Amino acid sequence: MKEKDGLRLRTGEESPLCPGPVNIPEPVIRAMNRNNEDYRSPAVPALTKTLLEDVKKIFKTTSGTPFLIPTTGTGAWESALTNTLSPGDRIISFLIGQFSLLWIDQQQRLNFNVDVVESDWGQGANLDILAEKLASDNSHTIKAICIVHNETATGVTNNLATVRKLLDDYRHPALLLVDGVSSICALDFRMDEWGVDVALTGSQKALSLPTGMGIVCASPKALEASKTAKSVRVFFDWNDYLKFYKMGTYWPYTPSIQLLYGLRAALDLIFEEGLENVIRRHSRLGTATRLAVEAWGLKNCTQKEEWYSDTVTAVMVPGYVDSSEIVRRAWKRFNLSLGLGLNKVAGKVFRIGHLGNVNELQLLGCLSGVEMVLRDVGYPVKLGSGVAAAAAYLLNNTPLIPSRI
Repeated sequence: MKEKDGLRLRTGEESPLCPGPVNIPEPVIRAMNRNNEDYRSPAVPALTKTLLEDVKKIFKTTSGTPFLIPTTGTGAWESALTNTLSPGDRIISFLIGQFSLLWIDQQQRLNFNVDVVESDWGQGANLDILAEKLASDNSHTIKAICIVHNETATGVTNNLATVRKLLDDYRHPALLLVDGVSSICALDFRMDEWGVDVALTGSQKALSLPTGMGIVCASPKALEASKTAKSVRVFFDWNDYLKFYKMGTYWPYTPSIQLLYGLRAALDLIFEEGLENVIRRHSRLGTATRLAVEAWGLKNCTQKEEWYSDTVTAVMVPGYVDSSEIVRRAWKRFNLSLGLGLNKVAGKVFRIGHLGNVNELQLLGCLSGVEMVLRDVGYPVKLGSGVAAAAAYLLNNTPLIPSRI
């Protein structure tokens, strides 16, 4: 191992097993390896038209209207909020980890009246409190429910079907806005069936693209709300997009040509594998990772099985171990990128991402690397224990024909 000024000279490809940005498949890289094009030419609108239709499939919607915005998930959040709500509107938002916290911060800075429902980090959204608030809101002052489907910081997945049932049971007209950044195209997500009004994701997660495209999908109800919403928006204004959709040119400003071609290749790979197979693959990888954690004698940050995430596992470490050191050594010694613990769980957890362009063998390699690092920082793990537990499960649950990703 070469060293210079006390640091390793890192060679070879990095292995990102953090919860995003994730590995990019070779066909996607090749599709993006192209020069710029005139987005007003006939080719780009034709490509965009097919992308907008196919993107609806990963949201499982036939009635939703998608927007491909050159931004990140944070910009997609802002687009969802400002197009549907007015300053001062009361919204219920669930604080269960770092990313829900950041979305709440944005909501407050945009001058909404945010009714925060907080849970311990490692727990899901407290839907009992939501039921109480809906039951007492006879005058329908609540204009929206904002919820993170999969909280990446703690590996917690919320039950959106239950949220919709509560809204229906109380006949409440509030909009349902969902952050699906680390869930859509990896976990079961049903926009139409669950009555989601705005759903959003980012290109660098399950789609396995570079960062830079926020994908927002709006229901007819959300589009209707946008006609009276008084929040200031310019760059994120859906109306600008809709105008150009009608014209058949699609773009109110310059898109990333390379990302559009990358998205085309990414969707083709997903449809070739089959969206339901993609979801099942993530379920297998999530289960295998949790079995490895159990074999190591460590605990999952997620406190109940019903909240387990199939895209990221947050692993608790004993008090004498700094989880940040695990992440640092994994990167420095093995080119292995794991996720840090964030905010309240900083130094207490490290995160293994099993999201997007990753298969069974890649996961087993990651788990092997984690075991070596755990031993390196002084945790008495039995080498091979987690890998063996995961491999035994995968051997009996992986299709004979490997998934093509």
